[in-house]
Amino acid sequence: MGTDRTSTSARVFTPLDPHSRAETVVRRLTDAITFGLLTDAEQLPSEADLAAQLGVSRVTVREALVTLRQQNLVETRRGRGGGSFVRAPAAGHAPSLRARLAAMSLPQLRDTADHYAAIAGAAARLAAQRADTDDVRRIREELDARGRPLHRVERAFHLEVAAVAQSARLAHEEVAFAAELGTLLWSPIVPADGDAFDPHADHTRIVDAIAAGDDDRARRLTEDHVARAVERLVNLHLTLVDP
Repeated sequence: MGTDRTSTSARVFTPLDPHSRAETVVRRLTDAITFGLLTDAEQLPSEADLAAQLGVSRVTVREALVTLRQQNLVETRRGRGGGSFVRAPAAGHAPSLRARLAAMSLPQLRDTADHYAAIAGAAARLAAQRADTDDVRRIREELDARGRPLHRVERAFHLEVAAVAQSARLAHEEVAFAAELGTLLWSPIVPADGDAFDPHADHTRIVDAIAAGDDDRARRLTEDHVARAVERLVNLHLTLVDP
């Protein structure tokens, strides 16, 4: 009993979010660009509009844009028709993702992944209970989209399953995860693992379970899918940190 109380009290003193507001804006926009939510040459809202939409000061937005320009993810043009425009991630973007992964501790990585597996599994279970024919068709359409990189398919797939689950809290958690670890978990920087990880086959089996209304199978398949992705990410993490 005393141990439980000590453990609970200790949570009060766990580290706060180490990221400044400008860093948070940088991560939000970097993830959106990486996953194609913001496309190449797309114009960003003005500094004032970005500040209002993100709930931060213009100084914070300006600081974030400076960082994004230094990473070649944004280009700012002056004069008539000017503004800040997205630049598609270059090959040189991979080192920043690797640096971000290396900065995480292994326990932090596994804890976040465990949390996400629970969220994604619960969303798949509810989706199997609540999906109608149109819902299943929309999920399959996400899988059938040709020419999209796998990491974008992954994100769209899991967001669609969360939407079909009809749980605003789970959908919110799915979006929050995408900002915290999704860019890394589904990132193209994670090397392929031969036949050990076949995301297309995993997705198909999950959708089949949802369509059949088999909620336990949909949850289990989703948790297994996330677990395999996490192991690939952990293996990459171990190559980036000192033993």
